[in-house]
Amino acid sequence: MNHRRLFLKASVAALGLGALARPALALAADPGLVAAAKAGLERAGARAARRDLVGVADFSRPSRTPRLHLVDLEGGRVESLLVAHGRGSDPDHTGWLSRFSNTPGSAATSEGDYVTGGYYDGHHGRSMRLTGLDPTNDNAESREIVVHSAWYVGSEVIAAHGVLGRSEGCFAVSQADLPRVLDRLGPGRLLVARKL
Repeated sequence: MNHRRLFLKASVAALGLGALARPALALAADPGLVAAAKAGLERAGARAARRDLVGVADFSRPSRTPRLHLVDLEGGRVESLLVAHGRGSDPDHTGWLSRFSNTPGSAATSEGDYVTGGYYDGHHGRSMRLTGLDPTNDNAESREIVVHSAWYVGSEVIAAHGVLGRSEGCFAVSQADLPRVLDRLGPGRLLVARKL
């Protein structure tokens, strides 16, 4: 383990932020998140083949808070995880998404509904493809906007910097959370990205 990782782990322990590394599991789903998930499914129609669980990324919240919500519509529960936004959406690195963009080369997060696709091994390791369903995110495939893990997402990064790092527009989650996200979200489901 390198010195940077040791320092970050010590910082997390000293600040009592270890709980941030674990996902928050709500006993009952937040009505606003359930409404956003159901509205997304209604917009998507048959394009979302699997309708039991919807991912909702609420970019009205800062990056230091869990804001990728896995909304289990059958079980009535929500699991909330950290997720990064694109550097083009936060050029001053404040931790707040200030703008969406669908423009190639913008390095920004795109607003809209996505259908999750297949898994593949890429630059960031195991990843999941996304297809944008709206004019605001229909360049997702050509921009290579995907779900992947990144070293700059996690409680250690928040402890050291107060904010997560930024992606090139992808939905980057922690390395620890990626297997759970890929398994629970899985291909053929909906991922909603908006400011709620």
